[in-house]
Amino acid sequence: MIQAADDAPREEVRLLGALLGEVIRDEGGQALYDRIEAVRQASVAYHRDSASHDASKLEALLKDLSLDQAVGLVHGFAAFSLLANVAEDRAGKRRAREQAEAGERADTPEGALKRLEAAGVDRAAVRGLLSDALISPVLTAHPSEVRRKSVIDRITAVGALLDGCDRDGIACSPTALKAALRRQIVILWATRLTRASGLVVQDEINTVTDWLQRIFLHVAPAHLAEWRKLLDAPDLPPFLRIGTWVGGDRDGNPNVDAAVMSAAFRTQSRAVLRFYLDEVNALGEELSLSADLTTVTPELAALVGTSGDASIQRADEPYRRALSQIYARLSATHLALTGGPAPLPAQFDAAPYDDGPDAFRADLTVLHDSLVRTHGAVFADDRLARLITAADVFGFHMATLDLRQNSDVHERVVADLMKVAGACDDYAALDEEGRLALLARELAGPRPLFSPYADYAPETLKERAILQAAAQALAAFGPQAIRTHIVSKTDAASDMLEVYLLLKEVGLYDPADPAACPIQAAPLFETIDDLRASQPTLKRVLAEPSARAVAVARGVQEVMIGYSDSNKDGSYLTSGWELHEASRVLLDVTRAAGVRLQLFHGRGGAVGRGGGSSFSAVLGQPAGTVAGRIRVTEQGEVIANKYGEPEVAQRNLDALTCGTLLASLGPQTDGGYSAEHGAMAARLSAASMKAYRALVYETPGFVDYFRAATPIAEIADLKIGSRPASRTASPAIEDLRAIPWVFSWSQSRVMLPGWYGFGSAVQGENPDELRDMAAAWPFFRTVVQNMEMVMAKADMAIALRYSKLVPDAALAERIYGAIRAEWDRTKGAVLSITGHDDLLGGQPELDRLIRQRMPYVEPLNHVQIELIRRRRAGDDDPRVRNGILLAINGVAAGLRNSG
Repeated sequence: MIQAADDAPREEVRLLGALLGEVIRDEGGQALYDRIEAVRQASVAYHRDSASHDASKLEALLKDLSLDQAVGLVHGFAAFSLLANVAEDRAGKRRAREQAEAGERADTPEGALKRLEAAGVDRAAVRGLLSDALISPVLTAHPSEVRRKSVIDRITAVGALLDGCDRDGIACSPTALKAALRRQIVILWATRLTRASGLVVQDEINTVTDWLQRIFLHVAPAHLAEWRKLLDAPDLPPFLRIGTWVGGDRDGNPNVDAAVMSAAFRTQSRAVLRFYLDEVNALGEELSLSADLTTVTPELAALVGTSGDASIQRADEPYRRALSQIYARLSATHLALTGGPAPLPAQFDAAPYDDGPDAFRADLTVLHDSLVRTHGAVFADDRLARLITAADVFGFHMATLDLRQNSDVHERVVADLMKVAGACDDYAALDEEGRLALLARELAGPRPLFSPYADYAPETLKERAILQAAAQALAAFGPQAIRTHIVSKTDAASDMLEVYLLLKEVGLYDPADPAACPIQAAPLFETIDDLRASQPTLKRVLAEPSARAVAVARGVQEVMIGYSDSNKDGSYLTSGWELHEASRVLLDVTRAAGVRLQLFHGRGGAVGRGGGSSFSAVLGQPAGTVAGRIRVTEQGEVIANKYGEPEVAQRNLDALTCGTLLASLGPQTDGGYSAEHGAMAARLSAASMKAYRALVYETPGFVDYFRAATPIAEIADLKIGSRPASRTASPAIEDLRAIPWVFSWSQSRVMLPGWYGFGSAVQGENPDELRDMAAAWPFFRTVVQNMEMVMAKADMAIALRYSKLVPDAALAERIYGAIRAEWDRTKGAVLSITGHDDLLGGQPELDRLIRQRMPYVEPLNHVQIELIRRRRAGDDDPRVRNGILLAINGVAAGLRNSG
């Protein structure tokens, strides 16, 4: 089927494709198999040699399909894309291993340390940086993962079978492997690829907790242990902290309330405590050392003395008796924190770990120290040591939960509280300085605004209840449970102070000791205007005693910057440049205030939402803005792609860590390039934004074109998230969330958010300077490389077919013509800058992978268009809807990072 640079992936795709073909023939019938195979061969032939094989044969095969034939064909191609991705991922793992062993990768611990050493940075400096670092991937429920968990589980099982065969080597039986693979493919074929009902927030909580439990609980401690070993720093504190938004992000999601947040903590705590219980139980089975044959430390003897274990069989087994006590205390902790008993009850009652995970860790450390002192290094890095590291990283809360809400909500809630308390009749009518003065006055005094005897708006009561639940979570799980409250749509300093006032209402902000506030308000700058105004906004925030006290106590002020909405607002290039510049000037503000800047990058999977290599993105940050501290969202399909199995997860955590180290300690070149080329970048940004907004916001009829020439309406039926696609009922582009905006353009193969405006921007600019910028400046090189990748997945011929869905033919021709003209300009500009004849000419491996996928994506696009046409014409047959959703699913699987 698919040709590859080496035999292994080619043979794996052939194997999986052949097995899928057998399953289709057996399960769906010979006629379906024959039609799918004919379409596949015609599509492959056309894409390999369009001069000798035009698209007419493919179009003829796809024309006039019956409804059942169309749905069956889409199901087959979608399933094939899922299986082909398994082979591609395994090839990627092999390449990564080979390159790491050859020392060719800077995104591995050994490679990064080698490069730092060459730059004169010793390991003591690395230890110093990591000892106070924060590297935090934050898992969110952004709705861009179209695959059901059941589907992900099946393709994971296929990959695991192939991996197992690799480990077995010549002992792997081809016959047994084929039988096991065929079984999984039968299940996949008979599994519904799309969701039958919408998700609720608890579904998203369960999904994220499953990733945490299956992957991060094992990989994160191993990651920390590896760095401790490499740096000879056994006491290196945990610098990797896993975060989540699921259950705390209320922005535009009315389904998140106090009960949901409490459920998120219970779900996470249940998972991590059961992991600890299982590990302690396993250690109890293993550590059968007898007091007659070994000695123990006085500390362990004291711990054993507190044990309620009265078993005669364990009377001479101190480690087992101590572990029985630890298990009993964990079991009681499980009941206290989750409200339910442990799956395997303890043999006796004990007090819970009311003081939190530090006491649990201390007990484990007593055992570990005794083993190492008595028996040496053979116990230094064992199962018990890994459990201690897990407790360091995950505590009893498992993942740090961020709170997020829109500033408009905070304004309304504060106005309600002020009015009822008689502090201000019309808070919303105050100017910024009036608001700041009033907020500062209220923050300085002890009186609460809320009265249990007064009437408030439902929104006010809901927000207060959520913050009360946050206070309860901090009391139960400790300070790592919640660290930050992010404020969307921040455009004024008062947006931050409103959060501290609301925290004061639930006892988390104390006017007598503001530095003790456990939650920091963090602005989220999303639009181009907000990014440009971020410097004076943050400066004014840090001039306020309340916000400054929290920042000084913490040592950092976190600021979140949004890639998605800034792109939707102003174009890919403008978003990238304004984010770069905002980061640079925000650093000046925090330095002047005597605190460090901690940037939180709100990136998505698609290039139009900040996607691309995390390693390259970190290296492209302005000088000084990383400094050992970075947080980044991992959204939707990105979670499965980057963390779907332990080896891949370990590699991606290493890449994020290595990028942070190199950006923080390596040669700082961005400042020089920004000074040299900043004027050019600013001109390009302004021109790109002008061209982009002229199309998206100023062209009459553009909204109608977008809603007709993309499957935006149909995507809403995918049921891939618990929140609405738009923040309001308005059809305006401004109110549409960035994910469906990007996802729709990806499905229609235009990929507009990832490139539009660049071609117009570079018209008339010095081509030599542009080439120099792409060759030497990490920021601009990353912009061009990501743009190349997304353009390579676009197809203007298919986009033209989608434009035919627009009822107004003149409108369709006019707007498609504008898009196509900009596409031609942008492609020409990119090729001129890179010096190649084709897109991705300098990235042959990526080019090969994308080219191999496209013959299997294009038929899905063709069928999707036809079924959309039928449905919009009034055909309400459920098979039409199902076929559309299957096609969307299949296209997303083929493009991979489309949302």
